[in-house]
Amino acid sequence: MNQAPSPVLSVAPMMAWTDRPYRRMMRRITRHTLLYTEMITTGAILHGDADRHLSRGPETSPLALQLGGDDPDALAQAITVADAYGYDEYNLNVGCPSDRVQKGRFGACLMAEPEHVAELVAAMRGATNKPVTVKHRIGIDDQDTYEHMLRFVDIVAAAGAQRFTVHARKAWLHGLSPKENRTVPPLRHAEVARLARERPHLTIETNGGITTLDEAQRHLACVSSVMIGRAAYEAPMRFAEADTRFFASREPIPTLRQVVSSMHEVVEDELQRGTRLATVIKPMIPLARGVPGARAWRRFLTEGVHGTQDGHQLLRRAIETLPADALDVPQAVLQPTSVATPSVPAGVGSREPVTT
Repeated sequence: MNQAPSPVLSVAPMMAWTDRPYRRMMRRITRHTLLYTEMITTGAILHGDADRHLSRGPETSPLALQLGGDDPDALAQAITVADAYGYDEYNLNVGCPSDRVQKGRFGACLMAEPEHVAELVAAMRGATNKPVTVKHRIGIDDQDTYEHMLRFVDIVAAAGAQRFTVHARKAWLHGLSPKENRTVPPLRHAEVARLARERPHLTIETNGGITTLDEAQRHLACVSSVMIGRAAYEAPMRFAEADTRFFASREPIPTLRQVVSSMHEVVEDELQRGTRLATVIKPMIPLARGVPGARAWRRFLTEGVHGTQDGHQLLRRAIETLPADALDVPQAVLQPTSVATPSVPAGVGSREPVTT
């Protein structure tokens, strides 16, 4: 089996947000940050349109497929199907607390059954030579002590999990919405750091409430890797400096103009694949966050996508709403203002990013 890679930075899987157009855009901002799909259930792969769910852009590696499921055989079969699409690793969702996920008996509720999660991981490992990783909460309900988490990690690690991404908030499986579970329980990054210290042979990644590369760098003093969620969608150009800061890249930091210009080929390819123009444009709406003209840019794309099917013309006209200095000066570090859910074209989906 391959050893787990050690990407020091990743973008969290987010339902309805980290879709293929988003990932292809992010790959033009950072070449080396690990990206994730949205969570895809085993049922969607085995009994639905597998190609629609698994088809990926040719340039998106390194890319992890996050799977949701509680049946070992189904997870193994799903990986067998997915391997043909060239994913770089497979991640098991043990962190999502939504009612819909709980009804399927997977996600965060599986933290109460570490032996079963170990069985799932073993089945996944047996189906692929790619790394198998787990994303989980720091705890659930009244099973939320450090000792609970340590026991979970030790049992699952023995089955061969090769990285543990720990959302540093516990999840209340009843009484809090998924949105509230991202904000109400306090962050406990110190316990994730303790886990990394006490289990140095494991790759431990921390996640939750981290919004800037500066914050990520501070966490890396204590853990192997850092995952950023909502801020990666709502201010994507914050990642423009990621490759030089975390992956020793000597490539020039991409400018906003370069990113937008390179998206023309993505628009053309996605439209040929049958993707709606509004879906392709959606992840670009927050691209100009933090620079002069950002509001005009967002408004033009949000409104303009309904009046044309010519994505090239839409982008050419949208870029004229931004001043040249904002387009051509590398956006290495955008202002670390608080993030807010971007407006999106009607009919595309207006939910907040939900990290899974």
